[in-house]
Amino acid sequence: MNTAPPTPAVWFPAIRAGSGADVFTERLVAGLQERGIRAEITWLPHRAEYAPWSVAAPQPPRWATVVHVNSWLPPRFVPRQLPLIMNMLHCVHDPALAPYKSMPQKLYHHWWIKPTERALIRRARHIVAISRYTADRTREAFRTGDISVIPIGIQPDGPFQPPHAQTSAHHPFRLLFVGNWSARKGCDLLAPIMRTLGKDFELWALTGLRGHRPDNLPANVRLLARRENENALAELYHECDALLFPSRLEGFGMVALEAQSCGLPVVATNGSALPEVVEDGVSGLLCSPESPEEFAQAARRLAEDKGVFDSLRIGARRRVIEYFDMGRMIDCYIALYESTLSR
Repeated sequence: MNTAPPTPAVWFPAIRAGSGADVFTERLVAGLQERGIRAEITWLPHRAEYAPWSVAAPQPPRWATVVHVNSWLPPRFVPRQLPLIMNMLHCVHDPALAPYKSMPQKLYHHWWIKPTERALIRRARHIVAISRYTADRTREAFRTGDISVIPIGIQPDGPFQPPHAQTSAHHPFRLLFVGNWSARKGCDLLAPIMRTLGKDFELWALTGLRGHRPDNLPANVRLLARRENENALAELYHECDALLFPSRLEGFGMVALEAQSCGLPVVATNGSALPEVVEDGVSGLLCSPESPEEFAQAARRLAEDKGVFDSLRIGARRRVIEYFDMGRMIDCYIALYESTLSR
């Protein structure tokens, strides 16, 4: 006699970090709730990451049957009585990241984060990476082979969709950058790219709270104030023509996903996880790392060739619908929870 798998009820103890990890967790929980799955987040203050003894460990809700965490959560906050699912959103032990770390970051990642992640890996029923690249780097760092890959999804009919009336490109051609002002994000390449492009292009830069923003930017770079919610961010995508994303290292590239969902071609680095999100010549143009000239050439191609620009706009939106639909991501996590509870 076949029996239905138990219905999962998922508890997410999570550290409020003000980063993409928060966004990922909130969207996953909202997607589960829309499917009728009970799911709730218990937010912990940021100091719980680096001083966990200073924060009382919350008790899991009585209704919870699964606990789901991101990899930087100290083990003291993970109940042993519930099966554990762990997400790897980014592997900071990737050797390619080393040149962009300060010495305190290197020490913190090696002596604090790595033991934290190793302890969770040992306890987890399932380890889930958000890209093949992140899965590979995690296997190398921890010498573990059992890692699933579930790419991040986005709601095609949510805030991140193309504008109702598609218009032609702006003049000057308007590029957008979204991210922290850091070397890892390639921010030092933005000024030389924009100087090469000149007056027929402008860059709108929406930067996060991390990193020092320089004052000597070219006149065609405009720094923007923070957007408070997804609707405001989607409106910003609608006001621009393409995303400029010269990031040197991404565990996935959520910004590139949001931009494509809004119908923006993406000019991005051909490295780390970005080729898994952006298909070169279909939804964007991928450029060699450390090459401002190549990024500038790609931007010019979009501005000067309307056929290419229109084709990539259509391809960007289509790629999201075909490969990164939120419903597909939620299906994968529900199947993972049910498999865990059936064991």
